[in-house]
Amino acid sequence: MRKIVQKIAPVFILTLLGCQLLNAQTPTDVQYQTLIEKPNEKTLKGILSRQLLTSDTSFRWYADAQKIYTPPPAAVQAFQLKKDSVQLLVFMGTWCEDSHFIIPRLFKLTDAAGFSDERITLIGVDRDKKTISHLCDALGVTNVPTIIVMKKGKEIGRVVEYGSSGSFDKELGELLMK
Repeated sequence: MRKIVQKIAPVFILTLLGCQLLNAQTPTDVQYQTLIEKPNEKTLKGILSRQLLTSDTSFRWYADAQKIYTPPPAAVQAFQLKKDSVQLLVFMGTWCEDSHFIIPRLFKLTDAAGFSDERITLIGVDRDKKTISHLCDALGVTNVPTIIVMKKGKEIGRVVEYGSSGSFDKELGELLMK
C-alpha cells in the first residue's frame, strides 16, 4: 500500500499545486472550512493563504510571532538559491501552538529570501490531522506543522514540527542545500 501511495502522491500533489496556481486566489475564494472544535477557537481546514491568517483577528498570534524573529542568514541564502526550483507543501493547524510559532516565522524567512508565496501551498488540518481529500494520510503527515520540500513534483525532504535539532529554519536551509 505504501508503494502505491509513494507512486501516486507526486501526481496528486502536482495536480493540487497546479490547480492552486491556475485558479488565482482572491480573498473571497472558499477553499477551506471553518470549524469550531473547542470554545473560542477557530479551526481552518483546507487550502489557506497567508492573507487569510493575517486578516483574521482570531489569529493574533501570527503578527506577534513575526515581530520577535530574525531568520538565520544561511537559511535565507538557501531559500534565495532555490527560490525558482522548489515548492513548499505546508501542513498546519490554526489551533496548534507549534504552528503558531513556526508558520509566521517560515513566512518571514521566505520573505527575506524573496521566495514567492505562489510556491507555498498552505493546508490547514483539524485536530484529528485530517484535511481535504485525505492528503495527510496519503503523505504520511501525522504532526503539524509539517513542511514538505518538493522539487519537480517529488518530495526531497521534510521538517516536522521543530525538526530533529529544534531549529526548523536551519534544517530547512540544510535540506535545500543538499
